[in-house]
Amino acid sequence: MTEALAASVARTVQTKLVLPPDTNHLGTIFGGTVLAYIDEIAAITAMRHSGEAVVTASIDTVNFLSSAKVGDIFILEGVVISTGRTSMEVYVKAECQQIETGVTNLTTTAILTMVAVDSDGKPIPVKGVIPETDAEKKLFQSAQERKQRRMQVNEYSKELC
Repeated sequence: MTEALAASVARTVQTKLVLPPDTNHLGTIFGGTVLAYIDEIAAITAMRHSGEAVVTASIDTVNFLSSAKVGDIFILEGVVISTGRTSMEVYVKAECQQIETGVTNLTTTAILTMVAVDSDGKPIPVKGVIPETDAEKKLFQSAQERKQRRMQVNEYSKELC
């Protein structure tokens, strides 16, 4: 890894409207829909950082903090917070904005690991990342702990098989 990119280079924002087919019988957005949106923005963010195709290696954490309702504006933001040799950790936050009031609430946060791959699906090296905001720096500093936890979970999962 000879170069590093500022986190803002690949920062990605998507805005969506919560529609009735996106929601459950309570009129709130399905968790599975939120997960699909999170996976998509993480992939786009990682592709912008790496300039390569990517695959999802893990979804480390997902925190559903509040819900979005039909008619809300759903805003997702993804940023690369750390990198390995071929992998990128992407932090995603999702917020909903109520159209009538303009009030915005944090709905979901997640950390995913994406791996850059070549045309044969083989992992390929990625550039490092330079965190810029205080939050990015804090997440960058705790990346090694998250990596160790992922490795432990992977080993435990293999033992269960």
